[in-house]
Amino acid sequence: MKYDFNNRKSSLIAAYKELVETKNTVASDNGVYERFTNPVLTAAHIPLEWRIDFNIQSNPFLMERFGINAVFNAGAIKWGDKYLVMARVEGYDRKSFFAIAESDSGVDCFKFWDKPVIMPETNDPDTNIYDMRLVQHEDGWIYGLFCTERRDKNASDADQSAAIAQCGIARSKDLVAWERLPDLITPSLQQRNVVLHPEFVHGKYAFYTRPQDGFIEAGKGGGIAFGLTESMESSCITEELLIDKKVYHTINELKNGLGPAPIKTIHGWLHLAHGVRNTASGLRYVCYLFMTDLADVTKITHKPAGYFLAPIGEERIGDVSNVLFSNGWILDEGGKVFIYYASSDTRLHVATTTLDQLIDYVLNTPPDGLSSSNSVKTIMGIIEQNKGLNT
Repeated sequence: MKYDFNNRKSSLIAAYKELVETKNTVASDNGVYERFTNPVLTAAHIPLEWRIDFNIQSNPFLMERFGINAVFNAGAIKWGDKYLVMARVEGYDRKSFFAIAESDSGVDCFKFWDKPVIMPETNDPDTNIYDMRLVQHEDGWIYGLFCTERRDKNASDADQSAAIAQCGIARSKDLVAWERLPDLITPSLQQRNVVLHPEFVHGKYAFYTRPQDGFIEAGKGGGIAFGLTESMESSCITEELLIDKKVYHTINELKNGLGPAPIKTIHGWLHLAHGVRNTASGLRYVCYLFMTDLADVTKITHKPAGYFLAPIGEERIGDVSNVLFSNGWILDEGGKVFIYYASSDTRLHVATTTLDQLIDYVLNTPPDGLSSSNSVKTIMGIIEQNKGLNT
């Protein structure tokens, strides 16, 4: 039977067009944020032209010549009147790269730019790059901070999984042409989830880091740290101050790291971070919020107990299950906030809220009492406050 090339091509194009033009609807509202019915990006959103050779001579069966496994963990920025996400795209070959998609609404109809991001390499080429944080700094540059991964040169030939993670840095004026800067130098053996503070601190560039002893395990260093450097062209942090450490029997007992760059409010700097704990079924990643002082950005002033966002339903299933991770949010005109989060290292979602709601949540939600007894005391306090109100 003769294969119908043109019919399959038309079907692929029609299905793709329907996908990228699908409108999103609110699925739930818990008073803090709205979740949406559909992911905003999946592997199927990657342009067909990136995956399929449409030449009938070289690809008569219209096979995918470059398969895409997942689209997730995106940095985010408002650019003109467009909502942009710079997503981590992972191929079947396990290598990740960056690609920018834009939307008019911020919640649906995201379409990728014509080509992936061309990220220059340093003299020590990356094997893998991922998890971009986009920061519009007061110095006028847009900085991209991401994890750069290379094989551990000290590992034996028998161990092909040993890796070294560091913070890669690039900058741009237009999000198209990127200038690669040297990787960040810190006292820690490995670095992941490094975020640039959007303003100078004491006249210096300020970073939130995550010191690690190993590629996966945080070891003795675990927690969100802070450090300063004179220059982005030769960024070197000589001292890391731990500002939000991992704590026993909490959502971040194993490790934690900052998500996107913090948002400045009149009450302090609002931070979105992720916490990791171990369970019988593996690591569980959730997101939480905290606030730091305007005058001293290393001082946490408010930190609600428990998680702010956790994977639910189908979000819990994917390449790395039971994981929710965010490294991008956008504060829009009028105070609306778009939080872009990935589920299970597979797909990208959005939750929407307002700055007023987030501030209310952070300032007025009780902190972790760090014991079962104190949890009950918190509930008893809420019950007492509700006397005569719920009738």
